[in-house]
Amino acid sequence: MSRNANIAEVNIHLRARAEDRALIDSAAELVGANRSQFMLSSAIKEAKAVLLDQTAILVDEAGFRRTLEWLDASPSAEEKAGMKRLLSAQEPWLRD
Repeated sequence: MSRNANIAEVNIHLRARAEDRALIDSAAELVGANRSQFMLSSAIKEAKAVLLDQTAILVDEAGFRRTLEWLDASPSAEEKAGMKRLLSAQEPWLRD
């Protein structure tokens, strides 16, 4: 029997205040979802945003110049292998 990818495999439990639950239920109803669907969708959306926000590089002027030189240089064999490994990796939020 093949396994359906849409079947949830783990439970996530949390406690909330009654007014927070009512707010979530109201929003979920507006978009035609149940509480669990709404909360999971919202949490996934926020998790992706947090991960994507981790792309900023803050450096001083000298560090910025070194970074530009590094980006303009041809990749080493080690860097090419690392890029290949990264490009073939599955996104963390899609891993089993």
